[in-house]
Amino acid sequence: MSRLEGNLQGLRPSQLKSLERLGTRKFPAKELYTLDQARELALLSRSLERQIGLLLDRKGRVSLVLVGKSDSIYIPELARSRTSTTRLRGLRLLHTHLNREGLSEEDLMDMLFLRLDAVIALTVSPVGMPMQWQAAHLLPPDSPAPYRVEPMQPWDQPQSDLTATALALEEELARESSAADKDSGQANRCILVSVSQEPRVVQERNLDELAELARTADLTVCGRMVQRSTAVNPRSLLGRGKMAELEVLALTGRADILVFDGELSPSQLHNLADITERKVLDRTQLILDIFAQHAVTKAGKLQVELAQLKYMLPRLTGKNRAMDRLMGGIGGRGPGETKLEIDRRRSRERMGRLRRELDNLRRQRSYVRSNRARNGIPLAALVGYTNAGKSTLLNTLTRSHVLAQNKLFATLDTTTRRLRFPAEREIVLADTVGFIRNLPQELMEAFQATLEELDSADLLIHVADASHPDLFQQIASVDSILEELDLASVPRLLVLNKWDLVPVAAQAELGDALPDAFHVSAASGQGLKELMQALEMRILTLNKVLLPEASADNINA
Repeated sequence: MSRLEGNLQGLRPSQLKSLERLGTRKFPAKELYTLDQARELALLSRSLERQIGLLLDRKGRVSLVLVGKSDSIYIPELARSRTSTTRLRGLRLLHTHLNREGLSEEDLMDMLFLRLDAVIALTVSPVGMPMQWQAAHLLPPDSPAPYRVEPMQPWDQPQSDLTATALALEEELARESSAADKDSGQANRCILVSVSQEPRVVQERNLDELAELARTADLTVCGRMVQRSTAVNPRSLLGRGKMAELEVLALTGRADILVFDGELSPSQLHNLADITERKVLDRTQLILDIFAQHAVTKAGKLQVELAQLKYMLPRLTGKNRAMDRLMGGIGGRGPGETKLEIDRRRSRERMGRLRRELDNLRRQRSYVRSNRARNGIPLAALVGYTNAGKSTLLNTLTRSHVLAQNKLFATLDTTTRRLRFPAEREIVLADTVGFIRNLPQELMEAFQATLEELDSADLLIHVADASHPDLFQQIASVDSILEELDLASVPRLLVLNKWDLVPVAAQAELGDALPDAFHVSAASGQGLKELMQALEMRILTLNKVLLPEASADNINA
């Protein structure tokens, strides 16, 4: 028997029986209903003065009977067994309207969000007779509109094969999705979303960076949405209208992932995933995923796992805590714990083990740094915004072959190389993890073992991408992070890398704005001679004993 849900309060047993009988009816596959079924539905709806809805599968069986208010009906959470970017729900909603109006905006939004095959409204007269019907169904993504609303039709002409329409749409979605995957070479398609009080130009700029993060994480960006709002919806960030716009955008782009700029609260993540029935990521999750992909060394992997656990711990949720309890006694551990509590306890225990392992690695690195300090070798650390070209600069200066890619966070682990000068002087150059605006706190804390390399630095070489449109914002972000790490007092050189990509007209303006910066191109070698001379002069002021060694030797640090 189908379920009966909704506004059942105050109904008599006989009325409930009538509703239950509706749930046993078998509706025709190629028509909306039989005329007797329409009369029964209309008469019962008028007698209750409440909307009645039937969720019908493609074989005409009633899967759910819904009772609403006089002017609306609520559809509860539905099973997700069929949903994907190429499939519909496999259900259509047939429901009554106790007025002469056809489908409402709310009806259409329900169809859109729930990916229903169709939605049909049957209007009911004051005496309980069916009057007219109106149907709507979704359209392929490349259509001018996301759905089609059919004209009102007489109630006694119910000929409409909505199941065939739904099957044809699924075939079209599958073809387009397959073609898009072949074109992009990737199946993970996403929509970028920004909801903020900042000006639109700032939001667009932030989404440009988010798009780079998505590309680095092997996602294909197929759309973006910006909303500037003074009052953000605490439940789902977006209001119903914007949620509908986002759903249309996702359908059009065949996206199965939504990526939000900024960090979402645990409840917002849960609510957005429930409403959209898509995978929802925030900026922190995306960065953590990139770090997980790029971690190579033991230290890097430990730090990434710790950061992921710190992020996920408050976001562990249980669907039904009452039913989730195991049989047995009551206690803090073992029998009596919920699965949620077990997951949280195991996460905390794992975090404790990771911290102990990282502490051991930090002690080992501290020992290496102490030896280096006793030998009197100065340390210069390359710092800067991610993808500014730090690794390329390290390779060019030391003739090394450290991994350098045009991707964000290509470097996670600190790499050190010796740089020798002509006058038998040398320093150690350290390439560190790149920074980014609003660096997630989980990463700042988890990567202390890596960032501690900066604590012993005698000189910070701040490498910035001179060709980037947000150069000054990136410089400010790095300065802010260095201050947060208590490194603002360490001597610093500003190096504007990728100078060869800066238009000639803009070079003079940048030179005036940043007069103390060095203009170099790590890729072509431009300006590196002047930078080397400046580094050597800085070494002379460090008052350290400098030992000659072979250039570009590895140091175990």
